[in-house]
Amino acid sequence: MSLAVRVIPCLDVDGGQVVKGVNFTRLRAVGDPVELATRYDREGADELCFLDVSASAAGRETVYDVVSRTADRVFIPLTVGGGVRSVADVDRLLRAGADKVAVNTAAVARPELLAEIADRFGRQVLVLSLDARRAAGPGSGFELTTHGGRHGTGIDAIAWAVRGAALGAGEILVNSMDADGTKRGFDLEMLAAIRAEVPVPIIASGGAGSAVDFAAAVAAGADAVLAASVFHLGELSIAAVKAELAGAGIPVRV
Repeated sequence: MSLAVRVIPCLDVDGGQVVKGVNFTRLRAVGDPVELATRYDREGADELCFLDVSASAAGRETVYDVVSRTADRVFIPLTVGGGVRSVADVDRLLRAGADKVAVNTAAVARPELLAEIADRFGRQVLVLSLDARRAAGPGSGFELTTHGGRHGTGIDAIAWAVRGAALGAGEILVNSMDADGTKRGFDLEMLAAIRAEVPVPIIASGGAGSAVDFAAAVAAGADAVLAASVFHLGELSIAAVKAELAGAGIPVRV
């Protein structure tokens, strides 16, 4: 591995507040998105991820004013997702200050959207957000979900990752619904399965509880590691995660 692994705090936003729960449920407010973003920028985060977790389920747009205020205060790349349904939505988010845009639900409904976004803005702008859970049945054993994890699709998550990359996704954000908020570690099996099939960078999300979990995710194939509650609640710092990665021989940005 030659490229530095990115450490990314995630701001799950609902109603203008950063929230966190377990397995996408029992959400509670943990802070103001602009204040937290500013703190993480100062503490050495490599990027930020801003996800409006109820936009798709509620059928509304992302909260653009919060995105704009966040972008005004930070100087690291900002990925924004939630409620993105069209090329026009992407254009508006980029104008509001986003550097990359994450798409999930709308792309499942109309996969051509991924190609349209990549063709218009370049694949470096497009992140395929993949919320998956373990499920019985044929295929890989991982099922893709939509609407903030509320709806099962019956679609094999690994096959969808492959298709998304082929359609133009520049990165894939792999979030385990089963591990989300549990602090028992990332779903290493799912990460390894996707890494074996797709050529684009993978961002590991869901389940971080200790610094060693991040190194394990990289060993499983992640190019970037993302977490929320352990950072929001002060249980881990960006510096501690980077120190653990460096100690494991994994290159990080200082």
